[in-house]
Amino acid sequence: MAAVQPPPLRSLDDFLLSTARFAVPDVRDLDRWNNRIINNLLYYQSNYLLSALGLLLLAGYLRPLQTVLGAAVVSVLFLGLIWGAEHRAPIRRFRRNHPLLSLLAVLSLSYTLLTVLRAAAVFLFAIAFPILMILVHASLRLRNLKNKLENRLESIGLKRTPMGLLLEALGQEQEAGS
Repeated sequence: MAAVQPPPLRSLDDFLLSTARFAVPDVRDLDRWNNRIINNLLYYQSNYLLSALGLLLLAGYLRPLQTVLGAAVVSVLFLGLIWGAEHRAPIRRFRRNHPLLSLLAVLSLSYTLLTVLRAAAVFLFAIAFPILMILVHASLRLRNLKNKLENRLESIGLKRTPMGLLLEALGQEQEAGS
């Protein structure tokens, strides 16, 4: 197995500007839409990480305590989901069969806990907004030849990336690169 390698940062031109092509996905073909999202998450993962960190830093600058509290709650819940999926078969099956519902459950539980802790606005801006922007971009961005080649290398195991490991932990490894 290859060592984990951070992927290169894609150019702004490729990520958003002139050479970037966007189209609304066909919502009737969920498998194809899911494939597009997973492959874009793998290909643009460095850009997504940088974008999310920028928004998180902005929120941290504006509301530092609530941002740290929100990040801690969501991290604990995601780690709980991953631990539960590794040690409990019903949770593992649910996570593999319903990845979107699993993500929504974690985000909803995070929101509920943070509302009780009075940090809901910071959670929505600092954590949920970057996730929403990443999923919207990954849904709308059409793949190019370089994207397909990079994803193929990831799927056959010649190249391991952090997003590939995260998708694997969320039960989506069988679809990555297909």
